[in-house]
Amino acid sequence: MLTIGNSLILEPKYAKQTEKYKCRLVERKDNILYIDYPINMKTNRTTFLVDGTQLRVSFVEGKSGYLFETEILGRMVQGIPMMMLVYPGDDHVIKIQRREFVRIETSVDVAVHPLKNEFQPFTTITEDISAGGSLVVLNHSFNMKPGMSIRSVFVLPMQNGDTHYMDLVSKVIRVMKKTGTNQNLFSILFTDVTPQQRQQLLRFTFDRQLALKKKGIELGEY
Repeated sequence: MLTIGNSLILEPKYAKQTEKYKCRLVERKDNILYIDYPINMKTNRTTFLVDGTQLRVSFVEGKSGYLFETEILGRMVQGIPMMMLVYPGDDHVIKIQRREFVRIETSVDVAVHPLKNEFQPFTTITEDISAGGSLVVLNHSFNMKPGMSIRSVFVLPMQNGDTHYMDLVSKVIRVMKKTGTNQNLFSILFTDVTPQQRQQLLRFTFDRQLALKKKGIELGEY
């Protein structure tokens, strides 16, 4: 999957501000990747990442994009200065949906509020979520109609124990009956998302995607 000469994009996993670095895969030995020193894509300057820095790595192979998590193991000089990354194995590499956001079937808590007092606020759970929208359970007979703008607050628990709260303005796309049940669902599209919020949603779906992939669960698109 990875070949020598591949261009890699590195992104710190836990940085408060999103930064990206580009580098090249110089050599690979088993599960160790050797890269040239990364360049900050904003400043175009060489970046020195300390050992143990946890990263997300994305790359393109053929017409597909891929993503995996890694950390800096150390550095060495062999003709050129290089940094060493751990390669987690093909089973931990996620194929990136390049045109559509990955939809993750997962239940997280969400509070739904009207923008124009059309209904009483209520709490519920999701059927699925992506960086672009969500399918939400409608347990009661609220006046939810397609085209309505709402405020939705999602609670996103990460596998590392962190919890993020996403306060988003959304648009109701459709209301439907869940197949085989008396339960109603409504789908929403996130309409006013900051780059930081989109990045956090992507991180959450990636976090869940890794967990689901280990269980062999197929993913859809939203």
